[in-house]
Amino acid sequence: MSGAAAFQWGEYREALLFLGTAGVVAPLFHRLRISPILGFLLAGAALGPFGLGKLAERHELLSAIALSDLEGVAKIAEFGLVFLLFMIGLELSWERLARMRMLVFGLGLSQVLLCGGALAAAGVFWAGLGPAPATLLGAALAMSSTAIVIPLLAERRRLNRAAGRAAFSVLLLQDLMVAPLLFLISFLSDPQVESEGLKALLAFLPALAAMGALIIAGRLLLRPLFHLVAAAQSIELFTAASLLVIIGAGVASAAAGFSMGLGAFIAGLLLAETEFRREIEVTIEPFKGLLLGLFFVSVGAGLDFDRVIEDLRQVLVIAIGLIVTKTLIVFLLGRAFRLRPRIAAEVALLLAPGGEFAFILVGAAIASGVLPKNLGADAMLAVTLGLFVLPALARLGEWLNPGRRLQDDEAEFGHLAPEGEIAAGRVVIVGYGRVGALIGDMLSRHEIPYVAVDNDVKLVAQTRDKGVDIYWGNCMRREFLMRLGVAQARALVVTVENPQAAQEIVRLAHQERADMTIVARARDAWHATHLYELGASDAIPETIESSLQLAETVLVDVGVPMGYVIASIHEKRDEYRKLLQPTGEEARQRAARASTRLRELKKRRARPAPEAEAEGEG
Repeated sequence: MSGAAAFQWGEYREALLFLGTAGVVAPLFHRLRISPILGFLLAGAALGPFGLGKLAERHELLSAIALSDLEGVAKIAEFGLVFLLFMIGLELSWERLARMRMLVFGLGLSQVLLCGGALAAAGVFWAGLGPAPATLLGAALAMSSTAIVIPLLAERRRLNRAAGRAAFSVLLLQDLMVAPLLFLISFLSDPQVESEGLKALLAFLPALAAMGALIIAGRLLLRPLFHLVAAAQSIELFTAASLLVIIGAGVASAAAGFSMGLGAFIAGLLLAETEFRREIEVTIEPFKGLLLGLFFVSVGAGLDFDRVIEDLRQVLVIAIGLIVTKTLIVFLLGRAFRLRPRIAAEVALLLAPGGEFAFILVGAAIASGVLPKNLGADAMLAVTLGLFVLPALARLGEWLNPGRRLQDDEAEFGHLAPEGEIAAGRVVIVGYGRVGALIGDMLSRHEIPYVAVDNDVKLVAQTRDKGVDIYWGNCMRREFLMRLGVAQARALVVTVENPQAAQEIVRLAHQERADMTIVARARDAWHATHLYELGASDAIPETIESSLQLAETVLVDVGVPMGYVIASIHEKRDEYRKLLQPTGEEARQRAARASTRLRELKKRRARPAPEAEAEGEG
């Protein structure tokens, strides 16, 4: 049999269809200024078994572009939630979680209890459910969509506003509630519960012990593990270690009886306090984006149009009743927790539809026999319809709450801000060897806050233990600089020894923010000129500066008054700066040549080791 005959399109169809969808949907909807999430949902509905899959029964050609193995796709798509919860944990810390306790464990817990109670009451009196299944259905529908709300807020730049921070706090509590609810489902589905009661409940204690062991093991092992991996200076190995930690923590959590997402969230919390946090974020972000896209495709593909039409009245009643009930309760809770009316309204609209965890909880309840299949299926369809309208509700909330000044939000909700922009208002020092450490010491003497970056893992570990806010990472990656928040920095100081690395970092930072003060260490006058061309505010050549220092010492030693010496040294330094700074057509030609050289350098940089060595400080 030939290779062409042996090839089976069906084996790769789902993967190729998803990658093709991602390649079309994301840029198209970004160009239309519509959330790509809505695009993935629509694409899933169109390509799924209830869209093109149904037409493929009559037209065989359409089967080639229809998603058929929905169950297999869903298993992989669940990792999108796992990676999302890991990234949420990575943005937090145990200390910050304690500071957020009022909104997380106050507003968040109240939202779950009151919304869940109201929806459970509807299940008892409207659907005729018993107390146990009604409670589970109410709790599942009380959940909101972390996977959609957080990206929507980030796209609209509202995650740092008061409504975004309050919604984030509630969503965090909901994520923490998933594991206990999953246990409750398994607990209620156990036939021994009725006969053994409390004894069966005590069986949950080993699971709690296993989770405690996971947290302790993470605290002891994660930082040493990444220290060893980072020392190898291999991007591939670092990526593999990051994926291992996320999936391994998720599997360990699932083995203990909890959700995989909870284990990944705890792993993120533990790594948030380490120097590897920013590099891990940059490494994992593409995986999270792709898996979340696949998750939304699978959600859209599960939209059964025939069932919606068949049970249209019940599905619409559940969907509309869910949104109205949660909007009203969350708005009143927001006012009770002293949120302004407009802020409370935006939070209520963001949290009103059901969320992705409803599929997991309702599906588990149906599989265990706790919830009737027909009602559970209608509830999941109602949640799916709610996800489709969520982007519109978010826009409505933004229109109702144009917002106060950002400074006012900072004063009231500053302690809840996501810590994504750690460099905001601070000086960033790239390269913390001898020169960088001296600059940091002088900034500290003048009480100017700074954050440092280096890729020497031993130096970073030693410096961090001394209390310096320093991170391990590669600043020659644009994504890393953006995660660091260099666009909001007060100034950037580049002290790396390798000339090409310094030029690349200056170029990327200048492209990110053209008006930022960039001071760079240059090897010689020629290098300084190129740094100026690429956007450096000041480039300090080592040879010239050392000569000026020697001249200053000689003049003072031979008896010239200190004031005259300092004035003459400054004058000479200004002369050199004017000579080194390029002007006119020659400057433009040099900038073009430098840009070409940098592009060629990036093409030749195939292995990670030169990148890592490039940032090292001599």
